[in-house]
Amino acid sequence: MRLARKVAIVTGAGGGFGEGIAQRFVKEGAKVAVVDLRGEEAERVARALGDAAIALRADVGAAEDVGRVVRETRDRLGVPDILVNNAGTTHRNKPILEVTEDEFDRMFRVNVKSIYLFVREIAPVMREVGGGVILNVGSTAGIRPRPGLTWYNATKGAVNLVSKSLAVELAPWKIRVNCISPVMGETGLLENFMGVPDTPENRARFLGTIPLGRLSRPEDIANAALYLASDEAAFITGVDFPVDGGRTV
Repeated sequence: MRLARKVAIVTGAGGGFGEGIAQRFVKEGAKVAVVDLRGEEAERVARALGDAAIALRADVGAAEDVGRVVRETRDRLGVPDILVNNAGTTHRNKPILEVTEDEFDRMFRVNVKSIYLFVREIAPVMREVGGGVILNVGSTAGIRPRPGLTWYNATKGAVNLVSKSLAVELAPWKIRVNCISPVMGETGLLENFMGVPDTPENRARFLGTIPLGRLSRPEDIANAALYLASDEAAFITGVDFPVDGGRTV
């Protein structure tokens, strides 16, 4: 198995891409801390994964919660080898002047500050054991932005760029950092991204912008995460890996 004896923390793992990543990691031999603000959803996912997973309710934008997640993971599963910063949020697609300050602050707190907090906690731990892997889930929105999502696009642009900067700065500690950039996906945030009801007609408009003709799926992101987290990618760091069906070509 490709992640045998590895320990991973996956944020936002109570559904969507995070759940798919947690499932794939466990299938490949890892133990996983399923982290989500929605405690019941984290419990649901961890329960389905069995003894290889634990559920941790946490606000990824709160330093106290992030520190607790790293400590509990270390105490209950072992030293984390892999961190997947997947938790994210958006505002509903709408004109830039209609985005509220609360929406703006929440997006940067969840999408960007969470990475700062987790890196601050986990990088010293990984350094102690000789290295590790950090995967940040960015977005094609940070590469080829869509209108109506300007401030969300800004958060993902930050995620995409900070992944490269972290890769350079943490390389001496043998910590690899990469970014996965999905195109719009089949998750609970889809209607917010579209800004209209998820009808076949409305979905078709967005599918027309993706050369391979479909949205991303949790298994697509999980497959990319598995490769980048595995020893097969031991010489890969600082990569922004679009999983986008050709959207950013």
